[in-house]
Amino acid sequence: MPKPAKAPHALSPADYLSKILTARVYDVAIETALQPAKNLSKRLHNTVLLKREDQQSVHSFKLRGAYNKMAQMTPEQLKKGVICASAGNHAQGVALGAHKLGARAVIVMPTTTPALKVDAVRALGGDVVLQGESFSDAYLHALDLQKQQGLVFVHPFDDPDVIAGQGTVAMEILRQHQGRLDAVFVAIGGGGLISGVANYIKAVRPGIKVVGVQMNDSDAMAQSVAAGKRITLADVGLFADGTAVKQVGEETFRIARHLVDEFVVVDTDSVCAAIKDVFTETRCIVEPSGAMAVAAIKQYVARHATKGETYAAILCGANMNFDRLRFVAERAGVGEEREALFAVTIPEERGSFRRFCEVIGALPGAARSVTEFNYRISDAAQAHVFVGLSTHGKGESARIAANFGKHGFEALDLTHDELAMEHIRHMVGGHSVLAKDERLMRFVFPERPGALMKFLSLMAPGWNISLFHYRNQGADYGRILVGLQVPQADDKAFKVFLKTLGYPSVEETQNPVYRMFLQR
Repeated sequence: MPKPAKAPHALSPADYLSKILTARVYDVAIETALQPAKNLSKRLHNTVLLKREDQQSVHSFKLRGAYNKMAQMTPEQLKKGVICASAGNHAQGVALGAHKLGARAVIVMPTTTPALKVDAVRALGGDVVLQGESFSDAYLHALDLQKQQGLVFVHPFDDPDVIAGQGTVAMEILRQHQGRLDAVFVAIGGGGLISGVANYIKAVRPGIKVVGVQMNDSDAMAQSVAAGKRITLADVGLFADGTAVKQVGEETFRIARHLVDEFVVVDTDSVCAAIKDVFTETRCIVEPSGAMAVAAIKQYVARHATKGETYAAILCGANMNFDRLRFVAERAGVGEEREALFAVTIPEERGSFRRFCEVIGALPGAARSVTEFNYRISDAAQAHVFVGLSTHGKGESARIAANFGKHGFEALDLTHDELAMEHIRHMVGGHSVLAKDERLMRFVFPERPGALMKFLSLMAPGWNISLFHYRNQGADYGRILVGLQVPQADDKAFKVFLKTLGYPSVEETQNPVYRMFLQR
């Protein structure tokens, strides 16, 4: 890693306090809101405040440090132009600052950077170069370009002026909330934000905890502090691309090991749940790195069983690719344990499917909805179904599985099974020699209690369900694919059934896709 632009001696919190108080950030940045998270606070029995750095013009805090660094440059340096390496948010800050100051900006970004961030940098006038799979890879290439073109490097985190610019976030938090504040939770990539925040807080209100937050697959700072030296990760996860850094900075490591009180490591599912929490509070969607602090607060409260305390979470970025929302929505239910997944074995006999649904409806506690149901006939004696159920808190999946077993349905709890969540849920089905007289129907069911039971109740006793696929998509209706074994002699009765049911339907028995992949 390149050397940071260091002062002649190690800067103290008092030195950084002075630099933060005089930082030039408000030419491009705004003072963002510190918003109470009312629903989350009520749920956690602690007050949660959201520092809305997602409201900046580039939807991230990064423009603070980038602009403060460039504002300290001489006219000669600005004339040469600037260069940086970034996963996206720092890049936008540098591009915006350079445009404001009339300088050329070359931005080296990993090839894995979301297109949204790449396009945003180009829109701000930055010359984008895509190189490498992580920030560290892009960083090395940026160093080569710096030497070749004589540009001035703007470090994303390991520079006192950048750190000071980021520290203005803490300055605003303490000015906006002068009452009780027990801890500030800060996502960590390279460490620039937490270094600025920790220096300001420890100089002004040292009793407030500074809690660093990292992803479990990109926790270079937490590992470095534990080891007492900077370590380099062999690889980093890319879900939270804004904090995917293999090695933290020298200066940020020095600061963090002395001033950060605690580290919390979060995982992908908990971050997806936190993105949903933030949306519920703000109606805004933050990127994974932007939700890490909220995920950490939830984990911190659960671990320490706190009540009545006040925490601030910095929502550090909101540059999320739209295409990623499907994954986030899918995993948010698991992350907050609002969905449980099971593989259930039921007898392959008429009426067993209905009996199983009745057991689901009679589960103890508050009502639960079926979030997913996948089944394909494959065995003459037993049926294996993949089912998802809404839950109301942690630990329910084991109790539900036990309840299924008590009613004669062997159940395997898949709630935390990565293979099941990522792949198997989409692969249930295939050809079946047992699917004789099968008619494939697409239905639109209303998303309300009793819709499925109405369907099952109206079916003729001699018909059998040979395929069933449903996944709740959050709409007020559900799209369901059903295979029904209906003898040709029952064709008239089947038409009456569809008319009586009254749900919109389309028969797909002659669809070539069905005949290729599901029919034998």
